[in-house]
Amino acid sequence: MTDSSRANGAPGGGRDDSLRERWRTALVGARAGAPGPDPLPYADNLLARWAEPQRRYHTTAHLVAVLDHVDTLAGYAADPDAVRLAAWFHDAVYRPDRSENEERSAALAERALAEAGVPDGVTAEVARLVRLTVAHDPADGDSDGEVLCDADLAILAAPPGQYAAYAAQVREEYGFVPDDAFQEGRATVLRQLLGLPRLFRTPYGAEHWEPRARQNLMTELELLGH
Repeated sequence: MTDSSRANGAPGGGRDDSLRERWRTALVGARAGAPGPDPLPYADNLLARWAEPQRRYHTTAHLVAVLDHVDTLAGYAADPDAVRLAAWFHDAVYRPDRSENEERSAALAERALAEAGVPDGVTAEVARLVRLTVAHDPADGDSDGEVLCDADLAILAAPPGQYAAYAAQVREEYGFVPDDAFQEGRATVLRQLLGLPRLFRTPYGAEHWEPRARQNLMTELELLGH
């Protein structure tokens, strides 16, 4: 992310200041003592991306939630800083009408982290984790992947009112899709999720999030008439 690639202007406010510090801490940790450029312009570029107007659910609030969930699950991760950086990048490129968002987000991570002084191995791990969010299906023993995917899917286990708000925000993001087509597509996604042997892979997620998430998914499916 060179000067020419930075978005004009940077988001402001106390939450963004807190997020900049969280970014700085994760990036410096991932560098493991290696030198690198000022972390904050990278944070500002990412925050501008997360604040784009086409977003309703995949916003800075979602980023905060995923980072908070990663913190909750960090004890299960092999490289918590890599997982935190992956959380920053996993929806950095987001266009609801496109299917290559995760790949473009991973490519952005590869470019930006290499420039920011992150070692090649960590950069590759971050990009791998971002690509994993296409299917949220980490291999057994992939502890970093389990933590990121559980953190990203934790919204499914939100209290009913918060889950309903999430579902409504997703519908807003796909406002260009007619109701019938959206309902059919959304029902397909819900059935696929319910068909998984387990939604959450970490012990914490399995214990604390799995039952409520399944109830929320079944309730939404019923409301869609499917």
